[in-house]
Amino acid sequence: MEDIIQVKYALDTFYFLVMGAFVMWMAAGFAMLESGLVRAKNTTEILTKNIALFAVACTMYLFCGYTIMYGGSEGGILPDAWFGNSIADASVEEVLASNGDTYYSGSSDFFFQVVFVATAMSIVSGAVAERMKLWAFLAFAVVMTGVIYPLQGSWSWGGGFLSEAGFSDFAGSGIVHMCGASAALAGVLLLGARKGKYGENGQVNAIPGANLPMATLGTFILWMGWFGFNGGSELMVSNIDEANATAQVFVNTNAAASGGLIAAMIVARILFGKTDLTMVLNGALAGLVAITADPLSPSPVVSTLIGAIGGVLVVFAILGLDKLKIDDPVGAISVHGVVGLWGVMAVPFNNSDATFGNQIYGAFVIFAWTFVASLVIWGILKVVMGLRVSDEEEYEGVDLSECGMEAYPEFTNK
Repeated sequence: MEDIIQVKYALDTFYFLVMGAFVMWMAAGFAMLESGLVRAKNTTEILTKNIALFAVACTMYLFCGYTIMYGGSEGGILPDAWFGNSIADASVEEVLASNGDTYYSGSSDFFFQVVFVATAMSIVSGAVAERMKLWAFLAFAVVMTGVIYPLQGSWSWGGGFLSEAGFSDFAGSGIVHMCGASAALAGVLLLGARKGKYGENGQVNAIPGANLPMATLGTFILWMGWFGFNGGSELMVSNIDEANATAQVFVNTNAAASGGLIAAMIVARILFGKTDLTMVLNGALAGLVAITADPLSPSPVVSTLIGAIGGVLVVFAILGLDKLKIDDPVGAISVHGVVGLWGVMAVPFNNSDATFGNQIYGAFVIFAWTFVASLVIWGILKVVMGLRVSDEEEYEGVDLSECGMEAYPEFTNK
């Protein structure tokens, strides 16, 4: 029996680590997607943001974020401690004494959680692309990954008051995706739109991305990484029921992505008379975001429908934000915010333990805290160091002003 417990512990720890590596690879997906959807003159800077924010997120979560998120009392609002490394691996004796209840290492749990916080911050980088100062963005990343995200995460996954109230979010449609989009929305409102994006009389001027093959590759990478995002959230595979559940999560995640892509593709064709690739890509991501709140309970067919609704919503959300002159170069607020809310609200349709009232309450708390806290931090940064580059720097491209180099010098230099 002791040997079986140790083998299960090793298997579940290994599975957790591999799924965490899948989620870490989503950082590459965001980098490729965003670099493909911005103009060539802003490519180096967006790549710098994406790789730097990952390092900042990992450091801040190690320094204080993990303690804040999982260091509070049951039903609480604030953590018992704000700083410190609370990672603790169980000894052989402790694992055996738990009779299998301790089934993965503390370090594997930290690794899996830290790549989630990096994902939340990656959502922000695309929305503020092409006109934000690099160091203002990184300063915000310190607070977002160290305090804002972990605190709201503690209210649900950390056993806080949202968890006690019955709020349900399996892998983070609200806790990760809507949180990231709320922070992005606050930043975009203070930052303003890119020059030339909106004309007089409500005119919206399209600003095409420089590299759609790269954006498509990024979407495929994110799609693959999402199997770790949702599949890893099952936490274990060492018995038949959990192995079957994990397989179901994989199938439903893939089905929702497919449904979202197809729905967005059809809607774009109807609205524009053309098959807009950027809408197709965002449709797939919308399907993935939509199913993340509960990728286990629905059947694959229902998962496809949940993803399809997300795909429809994202097209109209992108168009709606443009009408409001809220400039989001990659559609991140629509994909992760609007569809993240849909994912949270879709849970009670398939999970009898969840209620619409509890889901609305949880979504409101996550949005309100993240938006207001982010607005305050963005506002302070705007006063202290400024958020936006100069008009001249924006025209020349932030690659030169922020990084001193270009991604494609042979093509952008005459």
